[in-house]
Amino acid sequence: MTIKRLVAAMLLAGLSNSVLAEQSFTVQDIQVEGLQRVALGAALNNLPFNIGDTVTEATLSRSIKTLYAAGHFDDIQVYRNGNTVIYRLKERPTINNIEFDGNKDIKEEQLTESLTGQKIVVGEPLDKTIIKEVENGLTEFYHGVGKYNATVKMNVTYLPRNRVNLKIEFEEGDAASVRQINIVGNEVFSDEELLNNIESMYDLPWWRFLSSDRYQKQTLQGDFEKIRSYYLDRGYLRFNIDANQVSVSTDKTSVYVTLNVTEGEKYTITGVDFVGDLIGQDDFIKALVPLKAGQLYNGALVTYTEESIAKLLARFGYANSKVRTIPTINDDTKEVALTISVDPGKRVYVRRINVAGNVTTKDEVLRREMRQMEGAWLSNDALELSKERIQRLPYIEKVEFETTPLAGVDDNVDVKYTIKEQPAGSFNAGIAYGDFQGLSFQIGVEQQNFFGTGNSAGINLSTNRYNKQVSLSVTDPYFTLDGVSLGGQVFYSDTDYTSLSSNLEAYKQKRYGFGASIGYPINEYNRLNFGTNYAVNEINSLTEVDQYRHFRAVLLDKTDPDGGFKFTNYELIASWVQSTLNRGLFPTAGHEMVLTGRVTTPNSDLQYYKTTFEARKYIPLSNDHRWSFLSKLELGYGNGYGDKDGYDYTLPFTDNFYAGGQNLRGFEARIIGPHAIYRVVNSVPGLPSLGGSGSGLPTDPSQDSYYVSTRSMGGNAMAIATLELITPTPFVGEEYVNQIRTSLFVDAGNVWDTEFDMNRYIGLSRYATSTYTPELLDYSDPGLIRATAGVSLQWISPMGPLTFSLAKIIKKYDGDDQENFSFNIGTTF
Repeated sequence: MTIKRLVAAMLLAGLSNSVLAEQSFTVQDIQVEGLQRVALGAALNNLPFNIGDTVTEATLSRSIKTLYAAGHFDDIQVYRNGNTVIYRLKERPTINNIEFDGNKDIKEEQLTESLTGQKIVVGEPLDKTIIKEVENGLTEFYHGVGKYNATVKMNVTYLPRNRVNLKIEFEEGDAASVRQINIVGNEVFSDEELLNNIESMYDLPWWRFLSSDRYQKQTLQGDFEKIRSYYLDRGYLRFNIDANQVSVSTDKTSVYVTLNVTEGEKYTITGVDFVGDLIGQDDFIKALVPLKAGQLYNGALVTYTEESIAKLLARFGYANSKVRTIPTINDDTKEVALTISVDPGKRVYVRRINVAGNVTTKDEVLRREMRQMEGAWLSNDALELSKERIQRLPYIEKVEFETTPLAGVDDNVDVKYTIKEQPAGSFNAGIAYGDFQGLSFQIGVEQQNFFGTGNSAGINLSTNRYNKQVSLSVTDPYFTLDGVSLGGQVFYSDTDYTSLSSNLEAYKQKRYGFGASIGYPINEYNRLNFGTNYAVNEINSLTEVDQYRHFRAVLLDKTDPDGGFKFTNYELIASWVQSTLNRGLFPTAGHEMVLTGRVTTPNSDLQYYKTTFEARKYIPLSNDHRWSFLSKLELGYGNGYGDKDGYDYTLPFTDNFYAGGQNLRGFEARIIGPHAIYRVVNSVPGLPSLGGSGSGLPTDPSQDSYYVSTRSMGGNAMAIATLELITPTPFVGEEYVNQIRTSLFVDAGNVWDTEFDMNRYIGLSRYATSTYTPELLDYSDPGLIRATAGVSLQWISPMGPLTFSLAKIIKKYDGDDQENFSFNIGTTF
């Protein structure tokens, strides 16, 4: 009986409290105290009621939770005074500054990004409840990279006006070293064989001071996967890592790793089958599969098969396909049947393509390079090709793209291309000084992205002791919508090679004219260009060089034998360009080949042709392309066709090939090639004249002498090869990777003349003078190679690309008066 009364009393008391809690009243006023930074309206907007509403104690309790959720307050108290509700608030302090001290393994940019994700940002209120969470998270990061003694402390300094400064202090300590890695259970492969395939190192001898045995959790996890892959790629389908233990020494400076494995046995594939939707590409998809019945199971080939099928489906717009391989294992026979499940999902279409980051370049210039179209299905190949084509533009440094699914739509995406531009203007400058060349200077300004239109327009000027020239050029690469280009140029040059600094044999030349060109795209990587030039040449002050005799005989005006030579040529030009380079400037992968032919028409004063071939190939040596290998080949040949007055036309010496300077670094400009040869007719005294003096008579030609000039004549054939190792530039940050390039190079090559007969000088005596080379050197032998080795620094400056190179000549002719080292500044890109 007593128990029943007690229960009844408790129920009545509970009912009484419930009734009191549910008592309601009508709010006549709301008062808020303690606001400093938060506006009154912002605080009232977070309340679940307004003046005039009827509320209960539960409503007031819910309003406290709502205000806390707003994230502006540290403490909230609510009171009732009659029908007035009073809130007393304590605002969270505002973060005035964030400072980092002692961090080395984590960059400040990474820390700022991490804190932003946790809403710790300058100008925002500080939630002190997450301080410990931030400290623990950073400490865990250090433990993951092997720094078990690291500590992180966030200090809060309070300032007037409810502000705080945050200072995060790091004591990183030394990283723990991996002392031992043990593998337990392996019998097929030895510890040494397995550990040779992983990245983690341990127990290194002192002489391997450049290697690191630092423990890193992520690296070790990756190593476990490498060991797993090593077994799976060799047929051990049942291989399993049963357990792994990482033990830390008491002083937290050493780590010991133990891996327990079960190897299993090899399994053979009995067959490969497909299920799902192959989108009508059954034969092609099956042909992609390298897995065949009778071969050992290979995990790498399984992964490759899945990725290849997914990539193929993505070409047809199935960007969200799911491809997985289901093994049916027979442990008794040690065989496995593979079933490849293909679920293409819905075909995805591109709603809109957005372009960002281009300040100078117009959108249409970038969009015309795109092969992914709006409204078409999404194709990874088209996206990558679009990126590649945009990045080949010389005024674009970097291109990235991302796809964003539309909210509530599973078959539409938006694509965003983010562009980073580089200087669109090209400022070409060259300064050099040598024993013979003296000081020379050239300058050129070319805008390859004229007012953001993608058109190129430029003017090039060059002046030194022997040359003055100017040229104007304009090219529209998209004269038509399908990529037909149109260009034109006007040129004038006045060259005086009588100066010693020219390195060429003495003559004077004026050349002027104009030309036009048109180009046609064949496909994404090949292009044909055609052009024509009208050129007028005036040659004066020719010396008595043997190589000039043929030229004189063809153009000699018998009515004015002492006059100069003037000839007009009508040139036809054709070229083929193939390029798969990944960038316009500073490429790191792909190749480029350019074959050019130029021929004068039969109605020209001189009839000849000239062909050149240039090829370069880049092979990346690292995943980030910071290391790359470049091989380059440059070939040239020219000759005449037809004859005049019994003289065969040859390539005029004004169009000869030269080497040295930019294409063979280390040698002076144009110094390499056949040198000018002078033939001296000897004489014997003649009979005395009436005045008492005698005149000399020429001797037999076999008694003539010769000397060889220090100046070059060039030749009609050229071959130059370059091997170059592109390396990371020391002391240069990541942001300048695409603007500065360092490389080690070897250049080798020669220029020779296939038409000039050197045998005519065999047996002749050398003319005695110290002004010229001491002996006749066969500069026309293509087997006599010149070579240099050195280092090059290329820089895309705000004024355009520049090249600095320091080279040492490692092979030269004995008669060359050349310095061993040469420093060049120019623009070889």
